Amino acid sequence: MNSELAALAASGATTLVSLMVTDSWTQVRELVGQLVARTASGSETVAGLDTARARLLASHADDDGGARTTQEVTDQWHLRLQHLLRTGAVTSDGVRDLLTSLQRIAGLPEGDHVSVHNDISGGIQHGPVIQSGRITGLTLHNPDQTAPGQA
Repeated sequence: MNSELAALAASGATTLVSLMVTDSWTQVRELVGQLVARTASGSETVAGLDTARARLLASHADDDGGARTTQEVTDQWHLRLQHLLRTGAVTSDGVRDLLTSLQRIAGLPEGDHVSVHNDISGGIQHGPVIQSGRITGLTLHNPDQTAPGQA
């Protein structure tokens, strides 16, 4: 799978999962259902959406806010979207249209598509490494500016 389709699946999964715990869920579920309706696993996929949403809602009630479950569900839907794209069950245009609709529901401005690509290689990283399209209000504290073994 080429990197554009992989990024499309990742963005679609992230946006989908973020909307699973909102009041817009019914509309989101319908849009995804329309995309997968003609696939062999269409009803199974929609049932999987309901199961994933139930897991997210239950985990958000826990003390940790559901961060781990959110990541697991996002990874699961990333793989599902990749599989649907790879097998040709859905088209990249179909997923792009779904993503545009989901972003509209989420209140993201149209044309707010930022592509971020980072390569980190070699050695040991002694500080935070963050990849994101947008981060606001982030503060990192590093009390010891020397890396271990560099005194």
